[in-house]
Amino acid sequence: MPLSFKSYLGYDALTQALRELSEAHPKLARLESVGKSHEGRDLWLVTITNSATGPDLEKPAFWLDGNIHSVELAASMACLYTVNALLTQYGSDEQVTRLLDRMAFYILPRLNPDGVELALGKPPRYVRSGVRPYPFADEDDGLQPEDVDGDDRVLTMRFEDPTGPWKASEKDARAMIRRGPDEEGGTYYRLFPEGRVRNYDGWVVRLARSRQGLDFNRNFPAIWEGEGSQKGAGPYPLSEEETRAVARFISEHPNLTGAITYHTSGGIHLRPLSFKPDDELPAEDLWIYRLIGRRATELTGYPAVSLYHDFRYHPKEVMTGAFDDWMYDTLGVWAWTTELWDLVGRATGKTDRKQIEWYRDHPEEDDLAILRWDDEQNGGRGFVPWYPFQHPELGRVELGGWDRLYSWTNPPPELLEEEVAKNHRFALAQAGMAPRLEVLEATATPLGGNRYRVRLVVQNSGFLGTYVSRRAEERKAVRPLRIELEGAEVLTGERRLEAGQLEGRSNKLDWLSNSNTDNRLRREWVVEAEPGSQLTIHVLSQRAGTLHLKVALPKPR
Repeated sequence: MPLSFKSYLGYDALTQALRELSEAHPKLARLESVGKSHEGRDLWLVTITNSATGPDLEKPAFWLDGNIHSVELAASMACLYTVNALLTQYGSDEQVTRLLDRMAFYILPRLNPDGVELALGKPPRYVRSGVRPYPFADEDDGLQPEDVDGDDRVLTMRFEDPTGPWKASEKDARAMIRRGPDEEGGTYYRLFPEGRVRNYDGWVVRLARSRQGLDFNRNFPAIWEGEGSQKGAGPYPLSEEETRAVARFISEHPNLTGAITYHTSGGIHLRPLSFKPDDELPAEDLWIYRLIGRRATELTGYPAVSLYHDFRYHPKEVMTGAFDDWMYDTLGVWAWTTELWDLVGRATGKTDRKQIEWYRDHPEEDDLAILRWDDEQNGGRGFVPWYPFQHPELGRVELGGWDRLYSWTNPPPELLEEEVAKNHRFALAQAGMAPRLEVLEATATPLGGNRYRVRLVVQNSGFLGTYVSRRAEERKAVRPLRIELEGAEVLTGERRLEAGQLEGRSNKLDWLSNSNTDNRLRREWVVEAEPGSQLTIHVLSQRAGTLHLKVALPKPR
């Protein structure tokens, strides 16, 4: 069935779509489960490449994943969009065809299927990532978000309190704006998520700690810190079945050169490191990250920024255990976190704002602009006008506010395809930067008798060097190129040798750079073999591909 990208798919529908696409394109796609979620759902991964041009492990590869966080539904749809586009456009789209002939894609659309099923339920339940109880097995006292009035929505509660920090805007009473620091004499409110208050004492309301407090994006072995320092980190790195399955697959596929992990929201591309400033990166890597970021902005309109410098929740704290940090800092793979969809940017035009700071402090006009956008462009579906409700613990309150799942967190369904399509274009562009080995010459010249001079010239025709990044070199994460001969006795030269790494174009970004041919390699041997037989030369690179070259040994004339 043709796929529609105007709705969000649950686990069963997503599984069916992946199966149908893979079965319809058996020469291009292989669907497999790389592990199970806590509740036993398969973690489906699609390997996509033209199998006629070689196996996936002998080609450079690109990684895509989504929905590591349960409510970020557009992330898995972005992955599914790329799966669908690669498979249905092969043979008709030049870029797609070229990429699948040369490389492989590993796409895991939904890393966290259990949490997504809660978010898509009626009523929805919102957890950060997985559903395993952690760090508390018992329900905590306080306010737990839930649907208290049975309308299958979890909205916001507001109630009057003279010490409350919020007030209704005089320009649009729907909007809640911050009370001034010295403001007195008005009507003020407290705001809480819609929910029940367990063991309420009549005075104190605090948010209860979630029983499902895990954050899979704090569970990877990149400067991991425990729960005491990093909320949601889990008891130890890769403690969760889902993150462990991902790390195992990636560790078994050293051909990866780049990666994007899709999240929502914000309309922004985030690059490592999260925990160190830019001057801690190799200078060459920082230059390349900035270049890739400019290309990302060209194709998507999203700004590309540093996590450490531009996306920290607190100026004195850093994030640890993140997937993109592990991919780049440990494995040397060019990794990005893309936060899909930006309601604020759509409504206000402020796409280049400091996002974390905006949530702490922004002008009232921004709130009004967002409400106008919802009224005019979204039919008012995102905001629920305040209505009275008799709360079981708190008494008279009002319910309403933003229905965040399809307004702030994910695009309204009719805008979903537009959002994921432009990010698909960036994924293809970054994948196309991979290193790629190709042969320029592989010949055998008779020397008399049964002896031949064998010459090999290969080059890296890709943008990145065969080592991919300087960080990968520092970590010794990529083996040097290897060359092996079989089918003849080697008289001079080595039958098996390591040949270092080949540069691409990425070390020639400066306009004054020397355009030397450090992307090429030449080797010669003298061999002895039966005239008319065939010699095989294997050129092996973990991240730039593998060549198996057949060289005929001509008979004397």
